[in-house]
Amino acid sequence: MNLPPEPDDPDLLAKMQDGLQTVSTNLIALLRYQSSTGGTADKEAASSWLSMRGMVPSLERIAITPGAHPTILSILLLLARPGDVILSEDITYPGVRAIAARLGLTLVGLRGDADGILPDALADAIDEHSPRALYLNPTLNNPTTRTIPLSRRQEIAEVLVRDHLPLIEDDAYGFIPANPPAPMATLALDLTWHIGGLAKCIGAGLRLAFTVAPDARAAARLAQSMKAIAVMPPALSMALATRWIQDGTADSIRRFIRNETAARQEIARTALGRFEMDADPSAFNVWLHLPEGRSRAEIVGRMSGTETGVIPSDAFTVSGPATESVRVCLGGKVCRQGLTDRLTDLALALDPDAYPG
Repeated sequence: MNLPPEPDDPDLLAKMQDGLQTVSTNLIALLRYQSSTGGTADKEAASSWLSMRGMVPSLERIAITPGAHPTILSILLLLARPGDVILSEDITYPGVRAIAARLGLTLVGLRGDADGILPDALADAIDEHSPRALYLNPTLNNPTTRTIPLSRRQEIAEVLVRDHLPLIEDDAYGFIPANPPAPMATLALDLTWHIGGLAKCIGAGLRLAFTVAPDARAAARLAQSMKAIAVMPPALSMALATRWIQDGTADSIRRFIRNETAARQEIARTALGRFEMDADPSAFNVWLHLPEGRSRAEIVGRMSGTETGVIPSDAFTVSGPATESVRVCLGGKVCRQGLTDRLTDLALALDPDAYPG
């Protein structure tokens, strides 16, 4: 899994514990059934959090959902039927590939360049496939670490608006960079399902996402879909996230993750810099292109049994042959020295003159 670094600052950990203690004073109420998409106080906290991405949606459009993955599932259940086509980047989040397969949907990858999918490729695919939606992970794409710049986002939005194609914007990493581009939801407001998951910017164990529907009616439909799948978001997690947002702890966690991620990216640059890779100071991974003579199967095999998270390109490839590339994860509970040791071992495995096996 592409995990964020885990907080280890004593003062921050103390603030996190204080929030948990505060929430526990209302424990009995939190053991009851809650609203299927969050109460007013929780939605107000979500709105405050989303405002850091330049979004100010009405509370009627906000749904607090049990993580990005089931939210994508619920939205696709609303938008598509078995046999329909969903568009995405040609290299994308494996979760959406698994969901599409389970729902009997055909995922079609769009060609792109360093700035993301090409607007012409999107327009052509709309004409050819009559898709039901476009799925994008536009900020710090998992696994390529690519962020679509604002100018390209505007071009993509123009195509979506012209053809009235819904967008599922998976903004899992959008809260990590200091100055990310504006969300697609601000450019194609009436078409975008914006999913602001908390797994990457606070912690995966919360199992929460702040989802903004295109309008209030769409949010109500999502609430019914989510209720059928998961009944409601986890109440304890929702209360804790609300408390952390209100008292500033959530933002402190986010800033810790941002700073620690930048330090880990520097470790990766030092250890793997002689190899070709795509990286970003705010990404939890690097997208490593293997040197000639090395295959992804070989490297994954050599690193199996270690704690280094190396995933082959096959897991992410939607269209065309998988390249000799791997995602190397830098996050999780490993300390900086442990990460240095792991990446040093990986560098040795990549070097045909150094690897003894």
